[in-house]
Amino acid sequence: MSSTKQVDKGGESPDRVHIPDAEKVHSTWNGPAEIPADLEKGITRKLDRRLMPWLFGLWLLAFIDRSNIGNAKIDGMTEDLQLDSNKFNIALAVFYVPYILWDVPSNLVIKYFRAGHYLPGLLIAWGLVSMCTGFVKSYAGLLAARFFLGLAEGGLLGGMLVYLAMFYRRHQMLYRITLFYCAAPLSGAFGGLLATGLAQIHTGGYDGWPFIFFVEGAITIVFGIAVLFFLPHTPSDINFLTPEQKQVCIGRMRLDAHGAAAASTVEEEKFDWFWVRRALLNVNTLVLSPAFFAIITPIYSFSLFLPTIIRSMGYGRVTAQLFTVPPNMGAFFVVLLTGWASDKWHMRGPLMLIGSEFDTIWRDVFGRRGHLSV
Repeated sequence: MSSTKQVDKGGESPDRVHIPDAEKVHSTWNGPAEIPADLEKGITRKLDRRLMPWLFGLWLLAFIDRSNIGNAKIDGMTEDLQLDSNKFNIALAVFYVPYILWDVPSNLVIKYFRAGHYLPGLLIAWGLVSMCTGFVKSYAGLLAARFFLGLAEGGLLGGMLVYLAMFYRRHQMLYRITLFYCAAPLSGAFGGLLATGLAQIHTGGYDGWPFIFFVEGAITIVFGIAVLFFLPHTPSDINFLTPEQKQVCIGRMRLDAHGAAAASTVEEEKFDWFWVRRALLNVNTLVLSPAFFAIITPIYSFSLFLPTIIRSMGYGRVTAQLFTVPPNMGAFFVVLLTGWASDKWHMRGPLMLIGSEFDTIWRDVFGRRGHLSV
């Protein structure tokens, strides 16, 4: 069953957009969707231009602020705070405790705090924490700063995925995730360049590394305030689409749900433990979670310890910071290329396996030659 809504084209004959009734939560709707291709593309282009740059910036700054401790480490932080290897590693690990614990609950409250305010609110919060990290004078202070940074950043990734799902159809999601996720390796390049210059500042009793946190945290706060004024909360709040486009934007998301929810808009959706259990027990979740854990562990190790690894090869501080740029820029382009190829060839798993195998071979070859030790 489906109902038909008319969309006024401003004087032209109305076009019909079929929107499912979806009376039953578990029903599947297989009716036609008469949305003109040019109208669909126009909506998607506008969403890409108005949403993706801000989401890209959110993820870029998130990775810069969580990994800049690696840059600060080789610029004097360990000496000033009297950190040995164990203390530094604990400071890194503390970040992930609240990050993990807050991730899922954060997705439950994002709708009530309004996504267009909640996501930039997280950005401003961790920008403040990051900036205050520069004032830290002790190991205990560093642990506290890292804890609250993890708490502030914990809801971002899940929140961004939920946010994207409000505006894009499922077959459009992967490339949009690619567009903002490629900011992660790019953050390593920008972070290295910024740290190179900021670590040279010596004034007011603060030498080098605190300015990495001062300046990068301040940039994050300013960007977060700007985002507050530009992100719509839901498709119903969009003001950059024509009335026709807004109606179709809402309608196509109902079509994409295929009867998975009875609510006609995002605002009407209600929490249900049924979907939580279904997600947790889904075979894809059970299989892919350990795989993602295995992939993400070396990625974070790379982002946090790359400056230290290069420094241990005998390079000076400035050179070590600059040498973090090329591999991260290479990763940036590989992420974009892989996302594009994955959509073009409708292939996910094989590309993931190729990337993982290449990484293993690369590290094994250089490890044996003594050029790289991780």
